[in-house]
Amino acid sequence: MLSRIKKDIKVIFERDPAAKSMLEVILTYPGLHALILHRLAHKLYNKGFTTLARIISQFNRAVTGIEIHPGAKIGEGLFIDHGMGVVIGETTEIGDNVTIYQGVTLGGTGKEKGKRHPTIGNNVVISTGAKVLGSITIGNNVKIGAGSVVLKNVPDNCTVVGVPGRVVIKDGKKVGDAKINSEIDLQHNKLPDPVADMMLCLQRRIDRLEGRIQELEADKVD
Repeated sequence: MLSRIKKDIKVIFERDPAAKSMLEVILTYPGLHALILHRLAHKLYNKGFTTLARIISQFNRAVTGIEIHPGAKIGEGLFIDHGMGVVIGETTEIGDNVTIYQGVTLGGTGKEKGKRHPTIGNNVVISTGAKVLGSITIGNNVKIGAGSVVLKNVPDNCTVVGVPGRVVIKDGKKVGDAKINSEIDLQHNKLPDPVADMMLCLQRRIDRLEGRIQELEADKVD
């Protein structure tokens, strides 16, 4: 347990420039507290003490603002930044070196039984307010933009934005000045906007059409 906590603290220093000291991280980071309590609840859940595990998870939610069902499976190196409003469902599986920002939901889409929550790969960044819903798989090295709603599987090395979520970058293409690779890319503020790009394209076409109309009217006058 102590070894896991040390790794969690190291992850915080690696990904959060606001972390100033070990004492500050231990006392004031709700994401760290949520992980520690979840591991306890998860062990109890797996041993059949489901009610006690749920009580601990609800205490966890009250204290940290982060709701993690005790059945969720979480790998190494998860960093929950701030964390208020984060919800992680019962059958969620999270890989290694994943970063989750506040307001993220890893949830289900109905009352179906069995696996009904997402599986998240390694080195994934899920930005503020994003919703990943249903028994879908998010590949490795994926970045999900703020406010996106992801309802379908996402391959490795992709960037997803929008409602519903659409893959806009794949296989090593640039996002701003950062390349997608095996490292964790936390620059979730530098994402393409396909809606804005389409609007710009339409505006250019309108400008060309207006220019052509003016030319035709000028020819008539002549």
